[in-house]
Amino acid sequence: MRNLMRSRKFMLGASVAGVLALLAGGQAAFHQNIIGSASAQAPGATMVPLFEADGMWPKPLPNGWVIGSTIGLAADPHDNIWIIHRPGTLNQKESYLTRHESDCCTAAPDVLEFDEKGNLEHHFGAVAGHDWPSSNHGVTVDKEGNVWLGANGAAQPGPPAGSAEQFAPRRPAAPGSTVGAEGGGEAGRYHDSFILKFSQDGQFLGEIGTANGSKGSLDTNNVRGVAQIRFLPDGTLVAADGYGNHRVSEWDPKTMKNIRVWGAYGKPPSDDPIPHYNVDSPQFGNPVHCAEPSHDGLLYVCDRTNNRIQVFKFDGTYIQQYPMEIDSKGDGSAWEIAFSKDPAQKFMYISDGTNEKIHVWDRASMKELYWFGGGGRQPGQFYAVHSIVTDSKGNIFTTETYEGKRVQKWVYKGLKPLSAVLKMGFTGNSVIGSPKP
Repeated sequence: MRNLMRSRKFMLGASVAGVLALLAGGQAAFHQNIIGSASAQAPGATMVPLFEADGMWPKPLPNGWVIGSTIGLAADPHDNIWIIHRPGTLNQKESYLTRHESDCCTAAPDVLEFDEKGNLEHHFGAVAGHDWPSSNHGVTVDKEGNVWLGANGAAQPGPPAGSAEQFAPRRPAAPGSTVGAEGGGEAGRYHDSFILKFSQDGQFLGEIGTANGSKGSLDTNNVRGVAQIRFLPDGTLVAADGYGNHRVSEWDPKTMKNIRVWGAYGKPPSDDPIPHYNVDSPQFGNPVHCAEPSHDGLLYVCDRTNNRIQVFKFDGTYIQQYPMEIDSKGDGSAWEIAFSKDPAQKFMYISDGTNEKIHVWDRASMKELYWFGGGGRQPGQFYAVHSIVTDSKGNIFTTETYEGKRVQKWVYKGLKPLSAVLKMGFTGNSVIGSPKP
């Protein structure tokens, strides 16, 4: 009995010492221990990450500011979260303060930065003297802290957001005119044919392309409706290029010169009309909505309304495609991609704004494990979930477009057995579901 008691005391002391050692080793070691412990708890079981929405993130904005359709998201090297939204998507009743008609509300500046606790850090909006999007879309922060903006507006800029002019009755658009839209594919002159570079306080630093400059998917001087911007390990800028074009394009961020472009299957892109919802389409549809690089030299491209992900090498060499939710109509299923923060990036998280889900895939097998979310307006639910990123701690952040108009934080809760997660049925306010057969 004494030996048993001594053994128990020894084990307890060893456990406490282990925890203290982990804490002394920092958050990264502690995070890795969570993963290791979860695996040890269920040998042979399929382990999956679990998330729960934080309904108190971010903190309220100052000055009566509110955000509109939120269509860009980035985590910078300091784990600060950047978003870009569309001020002009606030309706008349959401923007009374702009016209001095009530105490609430007015559009926040286009670009906002939040710290880990959800406090507002930096912000900036349009400044006279250079091109500015008619429809914001996409934000990325490079290793030097520069802020890069995409845009997908075909139409020319309209009246100031929230102004009386914005809500004044207008004549119908003329036949054949172009109008910026989430669906993409507008023909003719295209205003947002550029990518913009800024400092964190909004100082203009440079531009790829120029307003109304695009000549189509083979143009190597301009882009045309860029949905997302990312950077490869060597610093190359890669764009999902995207709403007007049918391609991925790569650029030197210092010279602003084009390196290469490619379309579906790594072939030259075409501007022929592309019907939606064809998982075997020979060309990318509109929009090409993401181009997400992994640590192991792969680029995952979201062909949104063709309900597929195509995988390439960084030089555009085609590898494989993976259909998802192939019966989806509307805006399609493959919106954006983020990876888990373990060195192997074992898990892939795919935002799906038509089916209102985050799909959790095993990246090695490219098989879906489960999904979470579901349609609704409460924290943990979605209305047109759009962008998705992860921070260094493994937390997920999402934005919502259309009337969703928000950013949400999803706290990483560790790895759990898949069977147990599916039995839960819910995580916070989010539904948990099995993948379709």
